[in-house]
Amino acid sequence: MARIERVGHVVLYVTDVAKAVDFYRDKLGMEVVRWTERPGAFMSFGRQHHDIGLFTARNDERASAGAPGLSHVAFVIEGGTEELKATFDDLSGRGVEFIEMIDYGYTRSMYCNDPDGNRIELYCELLEPLAGKRFLASRSGVGKKFKWEEVLESDGSALPGAFALHTGALG
Repeated sequence: MARIERVGHVVLYVTDVAKAVDFYRDKLGMEVVRWTERPGAFMSFGRQHHDIGLFTARNDERASAGAPGLSHVAFVIEGGTEELKATFDDLSGRGVEFIEMIDYGYTRSMYCNDPDGNRIELYCELLEPLAGKRFLASRSGVGKKFKWEEVLESDGSALPGAFALHTGALG
């Protein structure tokens, strides 16, 4: 069997495709590759045919948080903590409300919901992939909530060290 390389795309059922397209295009910067009544819209970050599909839900019933089904969709940003903060500032300024921000030691993440309540994670890598894999495999505990002042200098540059929140170095 061929080795599976990565997630190719995600398809979400949404209550209003137009509203979802507005969010993913206008807030997250995706492009509309194709949009028809059926099946819906295909959105891309510009490097492949599509990263996400937005299809009209067959009904308005929504699963409650924590019910079986999709937990969240995660998008990695280019750059590090400084760029993640710039993304936070930009999206907050355009009305996106962030639910929580968590430092996992190997990634730094912030979470929001799309118009249908689908959880979206935006994150930056803190370690190169194999070091991140080793960190995840050996760490004890879970991610830690963070505030920007805990991970950025007063001039906006990232504090050195990916593990500061996980080693107690910050107090």
